[in-house]
Amino acid sequence: MKIVIWARVSSREQREGYSIDAQLRFCRAKAQREGWTVIKEFAVAESAKRGAERVMFNEMYEWVRRNARKEKIGGVLSHKLDRVCRNIRDAVRMQELEDKCGVKLAFVDNEFGPGAAGALSFNVMAAVAQYYSDNLRTEVLKGRNEKAEQGWLPAGAPFGYINVKDRDKPIQPHPTESKAVVRIFELYARGDTTFRLLADQLMREGHIHRTTQPRFAPTAISYILNNRFYIGQFRWQKKEWRPGRHEPLIDVATFQRCQDLLGGKNRRLAKPDLPLAYGLFRCEHCGSLITGERIKRKLRGGGFREHLYYRCANNHPGADHPVVRWRAEKLDEAIAEDLKTMRLPNAEIAGWFSHTLRQVFVHEIDQRDRQQTILARRRVELTSTKDRLVRAFVSGAIDEGTLKAQTVDLDAQLGEVNRGIDGAGDMDAGRGDIAVRLFDWTQNAAEDWRGSKIARKRVVLEALSLNRRLSATSLCLEKRRPFRELSERPPIQLNRGDRI
Repeated sequence: MKIVIWARVSSREQREGYSIDAQLRFCRAKAQREGWTVIKEFAVAESAKRGAERVMFNEMYEWVRRNARKEKIGGVLSHKLDRVCRNIRDAVRMQELEDKCGVKLAFVDNEFGPGAAGALSFNVMAAVAQYYSDNLRTEVLKGRNEKAEQGWLPAGAPFGYINVKDRDKPIQPHPTESKAVVRIFELYARGDTTFRLLADQLMREGHIHRTTQPRFAPTAISYILNNRFYIGQFRWQKKEWRPGRHEPLIDVATFQRCQDLLGGKNRRLAKPDLPLAYGLFRCEHCGSLITGERIKRKLRGGGFREHLYYRCANNHPGADHPVVRWRAEKLDEAIAEDLKTMRLPNAEIAGWFSHTLRQVFVHEIDQRDRQQTILARRRVELTSTKDRLVRAFVSGAIDEGTLKAQTVDLDAQLGEVNRGIDGAGDMDAGRGDIAVRLFDWTQNAAEDWRGSKIARKRVVLEALSLNRRLSATSLCLEKRRPFRELSERPPIQLNRGDRI
């Protein structure tokens, strides 16, 4: 008799140690004992979810139905009944296959006799399989609901997170995807970009969505920007959002700014000749973007004079909101004055600092090279000592116990030396030149600002500062390190009384 073999495990059963290979091995052995010929094998791991479409089961059923007479198939062999029939419906379909095509079910473990008693046993076992499937679904849902009550999303984590086998923190930030999520919110919150431009920027910076589709699609960006999971909330079974215990990637203020922009609020895209309005500044009082506007005033003698202003883009400010409105020339000069705070008191002190900074890098590189040389020499010595020990053991000068004891000690010393070599790392000599050039630039940053074109000014501000805010009367630049240290440096007295 010609037969078809069917083997199946669910994803949960795989985790519990069940094996498709074992089922196939038992089925082949049964076929060999009975003298049956195996013409085809179906092996699959299918989900046990209620309503899940059993793709491979349907393919097997249709293939057997179409080829039963042509191939003279006499039966479908499985390990047990619950491997092929998960419910009453599956059992009925297999019985129809027997009635219409003459293809019987055979099992390695379950045997059903002929007649009414055999049919009754078969139906009872099919009902048990149905009960097991229903009960499994109930238990799975119960476990998921309990996980949700504990503050964890009982499903696959969204982009930017990863599911791990950790009972205390089963959902953790993905090492690379989380950086892409943070960058998406950071770029969009500026208010000067579209989904297409944002995707271009992410590609240039090396952020990918998935290996099969590296570029972020607009729908993917929209999903990320609207997903409250990134601020520490989650939603389960279409209920309202609830606080989660996973680590948030985005602060609430940034998320809300993006929602306002997505809803059409606070969006003010400046023209190319108003670069400081491209989402660079925010209002100190309400957090709205600072936008640019052009005012034309008619002159008495004829003609027009044009004035450029930067103002708060909030068109519906509160009663206590002051007027935040700066002339372009005044803002430009205020930035230049702020850049002056990084300048040291005089050229002599600046020259001394630049020379000392260069010497520090030279000294660090020399120290690292000397340490590497000493450690490399020590590693050679320890390796040679191990070789001498082995030769002494072979010649009979020392016993096996002495060899093992001294080898363990030498291996420990070698491990420490290797860790020291790896920890020393490599220091590029060019880093010192970069640091010196960067410091030299800070000493002339105000003049460079005044003499730069509008495109360079934007690059300077983005590289120099993290946040930029305007109030009615003052400018606040939150500088990055090391620019912040230069601006907020403590006073230092030299021997002659010079102040740094």
